[in-house]
Amino acid sequence: MEEKETPKTAKDTTPKVTGIGGIFFFSENPEKTKEWYSKNLGLETNQWGSSFEFRNAHRPDEINYLQWSPFKDGSEYFAPSKKEFMINYRVQNIEGLVEKLRKNGVTILDSIEEFDYGKFVHIMDAEGNKIELWEPVDSVFTAMGGKTTK
Repeated sequence: MEEKETPKTAKDTTPKVTGIGGIFFFSENPEKTKEWYSKNLGLETNQWGSSFEFRNAHRPDEINYLQWSPFKDGSEYFAPSKKEFMINYRVQNIEGLVEKLRKNGVTILDSIEEFDYGKFVHIMDAEGNKIELWEPVDSVFTAMGGKTTK
């Protein structure tokens, strides 16, 4: 069978993960941790950690972002997970994905929240890890400017 080509202008709306949006982890001293990574590994840091800039493979003119953030040990942001980390996944069609996850019996921890820079929802995986799902609006970060890690 011959595969049909998808027009480059067609937008894929399949509810799914499209990449990593952030890596969040506990730190005894988040400020010192950011300073160490900046000094020793060259990360451009800000109040949240470091924003890594990369290009979208399907739309190379589009800049995308991944957030690296140390959180103070014991932060409730990861609850109810008992783990010392949380991964944020970039997704498309977050509403469709949440509907699919509900049908599959996945624990949805909250409602989809919408901000200028995207939509978020939190779920639990089968191992008890809290996961943050993010449907980003990367253009907001691009418009804000500021230093990024490249």
